[in-house]
Amino acid sequence: MTDHYIFGKFACSNFISILVIQKRPIVDRNYTFLKNNKWFHKGYTLVPIRDEDKFLIMKWRNEQLFHLRQNSPLTVVDQKRYFKNVVNKLFETDVPDQILFSLLQNDVCIGYGGLVHINWTDMNAEISFVMNTELEKLEFEKNWEIFLNLIQKIAFEEVHFHKIYTFAFDLRPRLYAALTHEGFKEEARLSEHVRHLDTFIDVLIHSKFNTRLS
Repeated sequence: MTDHYIFGKFACSNFISILVIQKRPIVDRNYTFLKNNKWFHKGYTLVPIRDEDKFLIMKWRNEQLFHLRQNSPLTVVDQKRYFKNVVNKLFETDVPDQILFSLLQNDVCIGYGGLVHINWTDMNAEISFVMNTELEKLEFEKNWEIFLNLIQKIAFEEVHFHKIYTFAFDLRPRLYAALTHEGFKEEARLSEHVRHLDTFIDVLIHSKFNTRLS
């Protein structure tokens, strides 16, 4: 985390000295339309996306291109530009087109994601999540389920969306058990909907409705 320093001056004889009198971290940024900006579950914390995590996120996305709607690897310049021109502006409006978070374990970012492609008129949003690639082999289901548990609380209890859903290339069968456990239902299978490595593959949509609104 980047640190800010506050400097003070004091006079002694015929010279002025500069002293560091306090050290403090940058204040975490918040979404103004959320009552809560920290969510907890089983030792994990979901917080508004942190600028300090941007290069970890870039690394994970580049390692997992096969299942993302991303055509080419990101560069440092790309990521800096995206955070400056897109992510930072998410905190300046009450109706952003996406709400992004960092998933922390012991204050270390292990994944990121959020509610994307938000439709404020129809009150629905897609769920997006990418985790640390090194954790996928042993902790994929656990981390995915924890993220689902937290993000639906924000979607339903805070923002009062009517519906949330996932849009997933049918490449990772380990996605589906956690979705089922968290109450999502398979809504549609779009046959041969996307081209992947010169083969057309299915897309699966799982959705969940806000029962608190009924």
